[in-house]
Amino acid sequence: MSAMLDFDAALARLLSGATPVRECETLPTQATAGRILAQGLRSTLDVPPLDNTSMDGYALRCADVPGAGTQLAVAQRIPAGSVGHVLAGGTAARIFTGAPLPAGADAVVMQESCTVEVLAAGVRLSAAHLGVAASVGAAELSVFRRLRVALFSTGNELAMPGEALRPGGIYNSNRYTLRALLEGLGCEVADLGIVPDSREATRAALREAAAGNDLILTSGGVSVGEEDHVKPAVEAEGALDLWQIAIKPGKPLAFGRVMRSGIHADGAAAFIGLPGNPVSSFVTFVMLVRPFILKAQGASNVKPRVQQLRADFECKGDPRREFLRARINAQGDLELFANQSSGVLTSCTWADGLVDNPPRQAIGRGDTVRFLPFAELL
Repeated sequence: MSAMLDFDAALARLLSGATPVRECETLPTQATAGRILAQGLRSTLDVPPLDNTSMDGYALRCADVPGAGTQLAVAQRIPAGSVGHVLAGGTAARIFTGAPLPAGADAVVMQESCTVEVLAAGVRLSAAHLGVAASVGAAELSVFRRLRVALFSTGNELAMPGEALRPGGIYNSNRYTLRALLEGLGCEVADLGIVPDSREATRAALREAAAGNDLILTSGGVSVGEEDHVKPAVEAEGALDLWQIAIKPGKPLAFGRVMRSGIHADGAAAFIGLPGNPVSSFVTFVMLVRPFILKAQGASNVKPRVQQLRADFECKGDPRREFLRARINAQGDLELFANQSSGVLTSCTWADGLVDNPPRQAIGRGDTVRFLPFAELL
């Protein structure tokens, strides 16, 4: 527990502790965006049901066109949604995208091949997936239930927007950021607010959070200071399996479990404690918590796609693996946000994604680097 783990080992440990939910529910297809498909969907019909055209043009017989310059009379007009009549020899049909080919035509499009299974179990459903399901007549889909996540922040210095700040106080941005990220992943969020810097208050919050929730997510209080009570509180209420990761930002991340008690005494809730600095909290969420949640939801793919882009900056490197906020400039290269401090959350709104830089890896202008776009992480 005293040595820092590298990023890959930490992620592997988190994923090994992510137990996918098993309960399923059947919902209207239109209400399943972002959910994880529990059962593979098989089409009971061909899509499209008839040979159709993928472009506007003219349907004809190849035999009627011996060469360039052949002229054919346009004998019919077939818009999408209507069916033409048999194509007479020596004629063509004006046809529009999506319309079925008239009998006898063979020269607008090739017949497309189809697969029996249109959506595989474990896919996270997008708007396009819902459209595919609807196109084969699926009015309902079986999806895994939403993951239930309890969220709270620790710190006597925290205040909510709208409140007057006390001397030394700061507004609790992490509560807003993390809740939005969780809801963006389709989680049911129980927001427990702000917990004071107290061992007993933290233990009480953990017990409350464990009841009826799959995951407890906290921010702050996981470092080694005298007012950091989350680590010992988790150890008192359950167990800590991981603490401190060799990444920057985000070193003080904790992972473990909190035992349930009373009427909810059916095992343990997973626990992930994020750093309090807003960028550290954001980065560790998208890089570590997101794949944990996706796996726990039943998703089959939890890895983001990586781009290889040219660096239009220089970086000395760090002993820890770094996740640098960067964006794509007008030339298609990457530029860094000027201030990479873990307290500057505006770097995450300015950036298009994160440069994933290995430990002790210096970056020179023109080098190719690994880039994780936020489109893959949010």
